[in-house]
Amino acid sequence: MPSGYMSFGAYMKERFGEMVYKVNVDAGFTCPNRDGSIARGGCIYCNNESFRPSSCKPAIPVSEQVSNGISYVKKRYGAKKFIAYFQPYTNTYSDIDTLRVLYREALHDERVIGLAIGTRPDCIDEDKLSMLEEMAKEHFILVEYGLQSIYDRSLEYINRGHNYKCFQDAVRMTLDRGIEIGAHLIVGFPTETREEMLNMAEEISNQPIGFLKIHQLQIVKNTALAKMHERSPIDTFGYEEYLDFIVDFVERLDPDIVLQRLFALSPDDILIAPRWDMTKQQIIRGINARFSERGTSQGRLFKKGVTSAA
Repeated sequence: MPSGYMSFGAYMKERFGEMVYKVNVDAGFTCPNRDGSIARGGCIYCNNESFRPSSCKPAIPVSEQVSNGISYVKKRYGAKKFIAYFQPYTNTYSDIDTLRVLYREALHDERVIGLAIGTRPDCIDEDKLSMLEEMAKEHFILVEYGLQSIYDRSLEYINRGHNYKCFQDAVRMTLDRGIEIGAHLIVGFPTETREEMLNMAEEISNQPIGFLKIHQLQIVKNTALAKMHERSPIDTFGYEEYLDFIVDFVERLDPDIVLQRLFALSPDDILIAPRWDMTKQQIIRGINARFSERGTSQGRLFKKGVTSAA
């Protein structure tokens, strides 16, 4: 781990013999936390424009989105292998026949070696997992479960609509099917202390997941969190503060977990806080430099089976 941690890019290159790039797909899904099935309004921080590329539109057929994404990434990076990333909202939130058609459409291009599917742990079931299990026999299939926090009080605060046990149950249901399992965490909720946030590294390391996304809480426009912040300002991570935090977190993390993301970077026109005024590459260099300065690496403080999470 020359950078101090196991990055997704390095892992995929080692596994597939060359760099593998994601192309984003918006298949037009919604979310049970927005349409009234669980709640309305969604999670308090949620504005999908904060991570949806402009070329990723649900009105465009999946095959065309994939083709457009491949053309762009191939031209920019010379890439040859790709993963179709179903990202916005909840990408298993439909009937199984619809899901099968959409997933197969994304896999139809022979340059697409697999799928990454972002979803909620309360939107998976035996039939959907059996379908993905069949696909996993020939393709790389990664299901990314949005957890956000292991603390139920935080999940209630953000109007998540499920608890930590729901995530654990979904992960157990997904095990031993040839499907890769990922989790997504957000750090910086005002309901948690710094130490409680760090404790999540130990707790998540003792769950049977292979991939992890973690990023700082961002306050973006047109969200409930933005309104809350306007009424009473919410503290968010400063840049230098976050560099120290993320190194501390990764030190406690199982060294075998692949890190897909270590920070978020919403578009400037909708981002309220924190405003770091840094590019993606500058932040990556900053994180790598902090690992180097401290002479540390992923898993340095990890102890199997030990967790101090509440």
